Amino acid sequence: MSPVLAAVLQALFLIALLGVCYVPFGTYMANVYTSRKHLKVEKGLYRLMGVDPDAEQRWPAYLRGVLVFSAASVLFLYLIQRIQSHLPLDRLALGTDGSTGHNLVNVDPQQSFNTAASFVSNTNWQSYSGETTMSHVTQMTGLAVQNFVSAAVGMAVAIALVRGFARYRSGGELGNFWVDLVRGTLRILLPVAVVGALILVAGGVTQSLSMPETVTGLGGEVQHLFTGPIASQEVIKELGTNGGGFFNANSAHPFENPNPFTNIFEIFLILIIPFSLTRTFGKMVGSVKQGYALLGAMGGVWLLFVVLMHVTEFLHPGAAAQAAGAAMEGKESRFGIGGSSLFAVSTTMTSTGAVDSFHSSFTGFGGGIALFDMMLGEVTPGGVGSGLYGMLIIAVITVFIAGLMVGRTPEYLGKKLGSREITMAALYILVTPTVALLFTSISMAMPTARASMANPGMAHGFTEVLYAFTSGANNNGSAFAGLNANTDWYNTAIGIAMLMGRFLPMVFVLALAGSLTEQKPIPASKGTLRTNTPMFAMLAASVVILVCGLTYFPALALGPLAEGFSS
Repeated sequence: MSPVLAAVLQALFLIALLGVCYVPFGTYMANVYTSRKHLKVEKGLYRLMGVDPDAEQRWPAYLRGVLVFSAASVLFLYLIQRIQSHLPLDRLALGTDGSTGHNLVNVDPQQSFNTAASFVSNTNWQSYSGETTMSHVTQMTGLAVQNFVSAAVGMAVAIALVRGFARYRSGGELGNFWVDLVRGTLRILLPVAVVGALILVAGGVTQSLSMPETVTGLGGEVQHLFTGPIASQEVIKELGTNGGGFFNANSAHPFENPNPFTNIFEIFLILIIPFSLTRTFGKMVGSVKQGYALLGAMGGVWLLFVVLMHVTEFLHPGAAAQAAGAAMEGKESRFGIGGSSLFAVSTTMTSTGAVDSFHSSFTGFGGGIALFDMMLGEVTPGGVGSGLYGMLIIAVITVFIAGLMVGRTPEYLGKKLGSREITMAALYILVTPTVALLFTSISMAMPTARASMANPGMAHGFTEVLYAFTSGANNNGSAFAGLNANTDWYNTAIGIAMLMGRFLPMVFVLALAGSLTEQKPIPASKGTLRTNTPMFAMLAASVVILVCGLTYFPALALGPLAEGFSS
């Protein structure tokens, strides 16, 4: 079978698998968030937290819940890294001479802050090698827990915005953050993660609490093989669109992703919740066609860039790739160009950041596509929760633009879009590129920051820095890896960028949700733009590319476009 045909079949199989799960899973999530019943274990958690699960919150109180919980999570994760050498289940680390028997040391302050900000913001940017830096306790009780709850926070904010469109409350109540957090974790993420982990173990992903094993090769060389609770962390890192790997090689490591089956299954885990949430949205607003319109916009852009990435990598422009006969540099031979391209687009079009290949070694245009995917705002389909609320912001902008063009009333789902609503949507669109480009420009002006570039003075070196801050501000977490980000500047700056890129947009989303909830729905008229049609889906997809993506065009021209045209 030719590599091209294999790549096409993989993509078709993935689409079919997502299609089979879309209706039942999306409907199930809608039932989770609209049910009036509380499970016994949930009631126990509410009593422990001192929360009345039947009391609803206005958007300021909902936002306070998000920020208080996330701030406490940052502090806890920072603390556990700073004292990990005193905790049990400390894995043996390698000594400077290659021997074993040395306890893992505490993580330094700047890297602890960066990692805490990274996992709490659902970014999972890593400036360290997980297998030699983090203990089992840090991985399981710190990083893996945040993989669950940070994803649940994103889903909760998305559901709050959906309620803003779906209901009318004179007091502006959006629901209860603590209820949404608990339900998203216990009823959605945890059950799927348990089943997914068993499938990964069956596929060859390792799961143990063993110490590193020392093996001697045929030539007498000694190698230390690290293992640990990998499958349980791998499944939620993909399902929650987190991306932080147990190993430095992430999903390119054979213990995390051993074969083509696990590779396609991990891509499925990345995409299933973001795509299925459009069904949840349609059910909650009482029109599944509205969900299909968002799905069409998300899926259309995703499929377009899947095709573009495959074409770019299979054509392998450039003298080196043409001499080798394929653009296989930085790619795992067990996945090939097709599996690597499909993974790269899926991970950068969500807020996942997991990688099964070396994005820095993609062709000039291929690396540019991965970068541009993140610049779209990660709404196609985006992260768990963040993709849906980001796409709803795009829908608001689309309705407003369409109204300006054809003179139609700016309404969406029966809610008027006035100056307050459009202001919140515009601020949401602007905050992420502002953060990414501001920190990139500061870094390029600092000699010490430029010294961390593997390719200083070249377009590829600029792309390394731009990719890092775009990844951080968009809560993606993937990296070009040519940049040494484990410095005081990058650990601090990227950490701040991740927190700003995560929580500032949530402020605008919840403020918009509160404004919409207070509005009485108005009936559609002849002047109302229909938003459940293929035409609206295509218009929304165009807004994603033109309004979001082209904000970065000058920066792209200095980096990947310059490199691509010169290769």
